[in-house]
Amino acid sequence: MSQPSNPAANTHLAMDPDLCGRILKLEPGSATLELSTTDVMKADDHALVHGGFIFSLADYAAMMAVNRPNVVLGAAQSKFLRPVKAGERVVADARIDRTEGKKIFVAVTVRRGDDLVFEGEFTCFDPPKHVLDP
Repeated sequence: MSQPSNPAANTHLAMDPDLCGRILKLEPGSATLELSTTDVMKADDHALVHGGFIFSLADYAAMMAVNRPNVVLGAAQSKFLRPVKAGERVVADARIDRTEGKKIFVAVTVRRGDDLVFEGEFTCFDPPKHVLDP
């Protein structure tokens, strides 16, 4: 497993950037990550990348936009707009859109060059302690 891709990250420190994306830019309330897709991500003989890898990139970008130690995903609305083939590079841009009470809404887009391949809204929560802590 690769090392964390950005020392400024405060959450999800054990993520493998080869599977979930590498941080390109991290600012308060926003993040940009890239994923170079590979043959291990293929779903079929046409080299279609399984959507779970694209979703994982988008989810990780949302977590990085919030960038708080205990942030978790509560819900997501997503649209897969175009297929991605193994060997292609995709870039996720995430930004906090709004906060309502305990909910943090993060808008995420994923592009392959100029082509929009995915968009979604991620509802995040920042609990006071890790969700697996007793």
